[in-house]
Amino acid sequence: MNKKTFSLLAALIVTVMLINGCGGSSSSNNSTGRNSSSSNSSNSSNSSNSINQSSSSSSLYALPEIPADTVTHTMLARIDISTLGNTIVDEPKVTGMMRATTFTVGATPQTGYEGPIGIEYRGSSSLYFYDKKGYGIELRDADGEGVDAELLGLPSEEDWVLHGPFGDKSLLRNTLMYDIGQEFGRYTSRWKYLELYINHDFLGTYVLLEKVKRDKNRLDINKLKEDENEGEDLTGGYILKLDKTTGEHEDDPTAFDRFTDAISIASQHTDNPQGDTHHFIYNTPKSEDLTAQQKTYIKNYLHDFEDALAGPNFTDENTGYSHYIDVDSFVDYFLATEISGNIDGYRISTYIVKDKNKKLAMGPLWDYNLAFGNANYCEGWRYDIWVYQTEDRCAGGAFPVPFWWTRLLEDDAFKTKVKQRWQQLRSGALSNDIILANINQKIAYLESANAVNKNFERWDILGQYVWPNYYIGATYDDETNQLKSWVNNRLTWLDTQIATF
Repeated sequence: MNKKTFSLLAALIVTVMLINGCGGSSSSNNSTGRNSSSSNSSNSSNSSNSINQSSSSSSLYALPEIPADTVTHTMLARIDISTLGNTIVDEPKVTGMMRATTFTVGATPQTGYEGPIGIEYRGSSSLYFYDKKGYGIELRDADGEGVDAELLGLPSEEDWVLHGPFGDKSLLRNTLMYDIGQEFGRYTSRWKYLELYINHDFLGTYVLLEKVKRDKNRLDINKLKEDENEGEDLTGGYILKLDKTTGEHEDDPTAFDRFTDAISIASQHTDNPQGDTHHFIYNTPKSEDLTAQQKTYIKNYLHDFEDALAGPNFTDENTGYSHYIDVDSFVDYFLATEISGNIDGYRISTYIVKDKNKKLAMGPLWDYNLAFGNANYCEGWRYDIWVYQTEDRCAGGAFPVPFWWTRLLEDDAFKTKVKQRWQQLRSGALSNDIILANINQKIAYLESANAVNKNFERWDILGQYVWPNYYIGATYDDETNQLKSWVNNRLTWLDTQIATF
């Protein structure tokens, strides 16, 4: 759809919505709390604050009416989307309309963003294995251009993710890991629980996430311009990722392991005896937006780092690996990944940043639905193994764990940093008691909003295998108790292991 057609359609949509009493408000919810599930005692509707859908279901374009009654109980935030008769696909985004509503006990419902969007499916394995889909959202203006706006109290931006926990029946793994990530003092996606309705169909409990993106409120790095091709201007910022290639090829967006020079940089080092090697995908700027000079710079920087790390003098402070990387960020990423036991750790959904005049840094954290013992392959259910040694158990094929981590742990200085950082975090924000309290707080919040019951009434999967579950609990309590037990055991095991560093 071209922009002129979009503008005409948008005008028609607004007219129809006004006739149906849906309004056109773009007022913002002023609450901008951090990643706390209880920062708004707001937010999963049940009987006394139910939404009347019947009056608007006759109109293709209308969003459901939200009654103005005072909220009397805890409710999740709510996002309503109309696809305007379009079919959602895995690229490109199709045009829709969206409204975000928050509910605070003792007040009337508050409408936040309401306006045009682009929407598409997102995900790789989850897209094909799970009936409950994930979505990518772009907020738009009447001309079809992206527009920044607050959403459910999170800082203003145009690109968002709607994550629908499915294989993770605790509904907690991603939000837990992002909270843990915040304790490292580095940017991690903010989040909000919500109920999602698309075309009046309730799709269950979802999580609004900030998409990984360069932005003053997200990854605050330099914006690399097309004319910055020499000197310090050339040094950043770049965002790269180790990941599947899903969505990277316009001619075949479903291709998940199709690495080409057009979209990625191949490592010159192998990661396992099978000869597999990792690739760095251009994330920001995209490959088509990078000049030849910029591609050459970042390719050479990555190769120089890996050559130094693999070389005989890799611990040398002037010529070794530390000349190229922000070592503290690698320490934090190592600890975060090992805490989670993420089977995809180090090799998939792994972001790397090179800012202007700065060294290569790991992060931000992303995608933990298979973490915390939730995988039945490559021994992903175990709490007593190292994730960085995955290649020893289960060679990654197209997505191997880079050789970096084994090599870094051959350096006593790196191990000392790991041990000191671990002891610091474990004596405070990452103690067993605090992490388990975080889990319990999330459970209490979701249950008080009736979000657990409603989600599993919509998706009757408790007690059933969903890829790649190792543990299958009969009840939600079983699932969350298993998660807490695994976390407790994992932290204790890491204590014993890191103490020997």
